[in-house]
Amino acid sequence: MGFSLSPLAQQNGFRLEAFETVGSTNAVALERAQAGDAGKLWVVSKQQESGRGRRGRAWATSHGNLAASLLLVGHFELKTAATLGFVAGLSLADALDAVCPATGFKVGFDGAEKYEGGKSALRVELKWPNDLLADGAKLAGILLESTQLPDNRLAIVVGIGVNVAVYPDDVPYPATSLMKLGAECDAETLFLALSDAWEENSRIWGGGRGLAEIRKRWLARAAGIGSEVAVRVDGTVLRGIFETIDEDCRFVIRDNEGERIRIAAGDVHFGAVASASAE
Repeated sequence: MGFSLSPLAQQNGFRLEAFETVGSTNAVALERAQAGDAGKLWVVSKQQESGRGRRGRAWATSHGNLAASLLLVGHFELKTAATLGFVAGLSLADALDAVCPATGFKVGFDGAEKYEGGKSALRVELKWPNDLLADGAKLAGILLESTQLPDNRLAIVVGIGVNVAVYPDDVPYPATSLMKLGAECDAETLFLALSDAWEENSRIWGGGRGLAEIRKRWLARAAGIGSEVAVRVDGTVLRGIFETIDEDCRFVIRDNEGERIRIAAGDVHFGAVASASAE
């Protein structure tokens, strides 16, 4: 089966450009924007050779994984557009619920098992600001990029990478893949569900007007609430207990003195071992 959009995505005017292999789906989407594309374009591939993660880190995807980038063009405020990462996380989690409803493994940041029909259900958790975890290991990542267009419109690219078939073993954090976890799902099936789930979550988001509801839904699937956390921010490590994300989707921790600290950007590490590694 090749890549395809859901009927709802097609009905709402979204288009698809699919590759077997690509350098970077985000780079292609940004090129399309600079060439005058009107947006509502998904760029997808089963292999990405020179993708990027946060802070310029390499994010290549082996064959059989999913690299998907959504180009949106409009008169966005950058602060509002930045919250599309939370829409993307929820959409991917919903898509995984739809295509991997029951598999044979335990999941969850706390290692707890959840059973449905005699099998444990695939339940991913959302790690602020842009990762999805399964069984405490990274399953997917999200990267937002933007470029200002000559007519004062902003092009936003929402990049989503999922370890479907293969996961990297040369990274400083635990990683996993759907195949390793026992899920029977390929990149094409997952993308079809993702393109459908995006429609619902972006409708709720409504240009930022529904951010409160998106925040509520995100928190219901958040990893590590109430856990010890270390956050690296510009070379400094802040420690405390992860309490929530605030109305602007900033990460909120309470330090040892009881002070609440709001963090707009940083690398999050949960637990005592991960906190030590944040140094």
